[in-house]
Amino acid sequence: MGGAFDAAYDWYLMPSPRWPNVWITGASSGIGQAMAQQLVDMGSSVATSARRPSTTTKGDLAFDFPLDVTDETAVHARVAEIEEHMGAIDLAVLGAGTYRPVDPLHFDVKDYHEMMNVNYMGVINCLAALLPLMIARRSGHIAVIASVAGYGGLPKSAAYGPTKAALINLAESLNTELAQHGVKVSVINPGFVETPLTSQNNFPMPFLMKPEAAAAAALRGLAQGKFEIAFPRRFVWLMKLINLLPYWLYFPLIRKITL
Repeated sequence: MGGAFDAAYDWYLMPSPRWPNVWITGASSGIGQAMAQQLVDMGSSVATSARRPSTTTKGDLAFDFPLDVTDETAVHARVAEIEEHMGAIDLAVLGAGTYRPVDPLHFDVKDYHEMMNVNYMGVINCLAALLPLMIARRSGHIAVIASVAGYGGLPKSAAYGPTKAALINLAESLNTELAQHGVKVSVINPGFVETPLTSQNNFPMPFLMKPEAAAAAALRGLAQGKFEIAFPRRFVWLMKLINLLPYWLYFPLIRKITL
């Protein structure tokens, strides 16, 4: 079936949300924007944050809080402002990120600094503001958007992939301890999703998903309380199997698939 049907089917299967108040970073486009809109349509109050003011999420329950997640002080102030405006944040989807393919023949340290600062430290800044509040309340759900690119090294992804691998490891590290304090942790690992960032790729992207279908899959997994939510399923299992191979098989296969 087509992408629109798949998104509608995912939506039908998803349990009712458990989050009256949601905060989403990276909400101006892609999965973040689609998740925000779907949650508003379901009746959640949603605070959306991106670097620039955004009106992409429609509805009386959508509230825009522009934010640069690399600014630690601003993140703390925004979280306090959101909770004052909406009440306690029940679910935080930390999806602010950036991507560009890199070429080792034209190595630019700035690319690596920027992606680590936005993709990884941006999440750290958000956690520093959120966790004391959630731990004190003994409730809350943190969802970190990583990527299947974090499973193993891929060509063109030397700056991006390590940030996503770090996020997966971070979520794994926090999960057990935070569960003892009533705080859930999930990691969302999408495959290729049709966004302005993936439009930079000049290679065929297998199992490319629409943002709406990806958002529905992510929300369904969160509502089911899963730790890892990864999609599309066939691509995820393919990537996981490839990363079980010994390197003498892994590298030739990756070269054949991507180069």
